[in-house]
Amino acid sequence: MTTRIGVTGATGRMGREVIAAAAGREDCEVVFAVNREPGDETIAGVEIEPAAEFDSLVVDREPTVVIDFTGPESAADYALACADAGVAFVTGTTGFDDDEFEALEAASEDVAVLHAPNFARGVQALVNVVGEAVQNLPGYDVELVETHHNAKRDAPSGTANRLLEEIEANGDFTERTHGREGEAPREDGEIGVHALRAGDVTGEHEIILAGNHEEVRLTHRAEDRGVFAAGAVDAAVWIAGQKAGWYEFSDVIAE
Repeated sequence: MTTRIGVTGATGRMGREVIAAAAGREDCEVVFAVNREPGDETIAGVEIEPAAEFDSLVVDREPTVVIDFTGPESAADYALACADAGVAFVTGTTGFDDDEFEALEAASEDVAVLHAPNFARGVQALVNVVGEAVQNLPGYDVELVETHHNAKRDAPSGTANRLLEEIEANGDFTERTHGREGEAPREDGEIGVHALRAGDVTGEHEIILAGNHEEVRLTHRAEDRGVFAAGAVDAAVWIAGQKAGWYEFSDVIAE
């Protein structure tokens, strides 16, 4: 069965990778790709169309699922349009405020919605093991350092926030300290969080656990955005057969 895919943010860093990944699979077809300013460009043989036409395209082209890597406001709008059209929605967009996230959750009442801050299988493995590491090392200091390219808008990254949630769920932590300046000794129960933005770094996340005269470092480094695109397309193919509801990338990995 062919999964018919619509793509938003088509000319962005991730949009291009998603189109190429989907176009390279025999079980997928990109039925439309939109961008705010489409121009005359084609990507992997797919014509880029105006984002303003999304509402009609998501009905007329009959996609099975839409893959979104845009911005929080537009992703929320796209999700609601997909809900109206009965089309599943996969998004890797991060940085949502409460209202925008509630829009995604509202869409999931009518269609399958999958949100993931990161579609790398290695990151999911990191999420799975970090909680166990924190449990096994009670009282150890924890610091998280994440690095991304200089155009990334949200900080900490969505992946960093997901890792922090897992750390907090498995240890006795009460606050996050973002960076340090001046006289800033470590306090009990804090997690140090540091967001670096430089060059064209694809993505790196490192958790440091230190205490008892020893140190453990858990690191994931993405060397190519293609790994995220491949995961997003895997998620799109998987979610095509799911009923309405809220899903995460861990659900895809589990099967």
